[in-house]
Amino acid sequence: MKDDIELENSAVTSVQVDEKSIDYRDVDAALSFLRANADTGQSVDIDENKLMRKVDWMMMPLMFACYYLQYTDKTLLNYAAVMGLIEDTHLPANGFSNLAIAFYVSFLVCEPLQAMLIQKFPTAKYLGCNVVLWGITVSLNCVCHNFASVVALRVLLGIFESSVAPSLVVLTAMWYKRPEQVSRMGIWYQGTSVGPAISSLASYGFLHYTKSNPHVHFKSWQILFLVFGLITVVVGIMVVLFLPDNPMKSRLSNDEKLFIIERVRENQTGIENKRLKTKQLKEVFFSTKTWLLSLIVITTNVPNGAVSSFSSIIISNFGYDEYTTLLLNLPGCAVAFVSVWFGTWWGGRYNSRGTAIIFLIIPTMIGGALMAWLPADNKPGLLAGNFLTNTVGASLPLMYSWITANHAGHTKKIAMNAIVLMSFCVGNIIGPETFQARDAPQYIPAKLTIVVVLAVGIGLTVALDLLYALENRKRDRQEPQQLPQDFEFLDLTDRENRNFRYLL
Repeated sequence: MKDDIELENSAVTSVQVDEKSIDYRDVDAALSFLRANADTGQSVDIDENKLMRKVDWMMMPLMFACYYLQYTDKTLLNYAAVMGLIEDTHLPANGFSNLAIAFYVSFLVCEPLQAMLIQKFPTAKYLGCNVVLWGITVSLNCVCHNFASVVALRVLLGIFESSVAPSLVVLTAMWYKRPEQVSRMGIWYQGTSVGPAISSLASYGFLHYTKSNPHVHFKSWQILFLVFGLITVVVGIMVVLFLPDNPMKSRLSNDEKLFIIERVRENQTGIENKRLKTKQLKEVFFSTKTWLLSLIVITTNVPNGAVSSFSSIIISNFGYDEYTTLLLNLPGCAVAFVSVWFGTWWGGRYNSRGTAIIFLIIPTMIGGALMAWLPADNKPGLLAGNFLTNTVGASLPLMYSWITANHAGHTKKIAMNAIVLMSFCVGNIIGPETFQARDAPQYIPAKLTIVVVLAVGIGLTVALDLLYALENRKRDRQEPQQLPQDFEFLDLTDRENRNFRYLL
């Protein structure tokens, strides 16, 4: 923490933010647009509520579809496992755990590269291309007949899907005020709760599939992959065609674009800058707040990784057949849906993301304890514990909103995105590893791990929240920093701009 404070203090003295020191070729893209339209200005009255509804309908459906498919396509393996994939592809012992790890390892390795490419290329177009590619990858699972082919496709899926969350986080930051961002992230993040519900129902339906032609050896889990893969390809094409890269390149009128830019000026985090800045990378890597947030993401995603990959197997081990197992995933989806809604509403309404994260962690701790210590014949209690573990996943959009709200400077925001998503992968790699074949069918060590790591996560969340609050109080005691006109679009970081205040 001492290093963090020293670096922040040095930023004030080393960065002379005045008109003479600013390279206006290096500023936010929004400032260039504002200056190009300085003579015209805004010529008509804009109804803000009507315009934001228009923006919501332009952005949210496609962003929701991307995140829904990202979550659905990576967890189809969870449902295919109880539909015959394990037997048909001859998975070895712990092979299912290794498939989950293969996805997250490739996701982890490629995340820094994806972050750089997202900054370099038009954000929405780049996202759409990745969606198309992973849709093709998902479709190809239907022709897999051995473990090696499934592993190869999981690696490719991790590569392409690693572009989704950072792209959506950046796009949300471009369009909305800081207090609004958490609720909008809650909208597209609901794909993680709607996804399993639809997947469970689809899997249930495909399990009833009967081959009309005995010479066609196409099984229900293969149809599942093929259908969702083709849907993903279609959505990817729609993203390329219809999702705007930023407000300046959108289908809005010139007056509406100017209104959106002026509206997000108060964020002091800018809209977009395509140049990679090493000084902003340094701020990220030498900040205590960065690594506290990283550790929170890791600890909350250890149970999330375990639950998302093993929920169907855990339920089936309670003694239910494959049909009932798939349907019993639905209550967990409802818990996740309510948790996302509550967490993002609370965090945005009361500027209290840390408190909301803790509220979401506690039920998962209780669920892990129930599954670990209840007797094996207490099916209602064990099921309740399994359902409660779905609350912790709802903490991730709150952490996404901490990135957009508290990290100014486009390179810094992109880098923080990469670190958080890499931390997400680390947690999801550790989670499935806690489920070892030797511990089946109860997996008691894995369930105990959920309880322990989440207790650590609560302590880390409190520490980060206090650090933000202390920094705000410190800045409140200082004289306001004198900044030039349009400083909000000069791509200043939250350290360089001492008038910036962190959201809790």
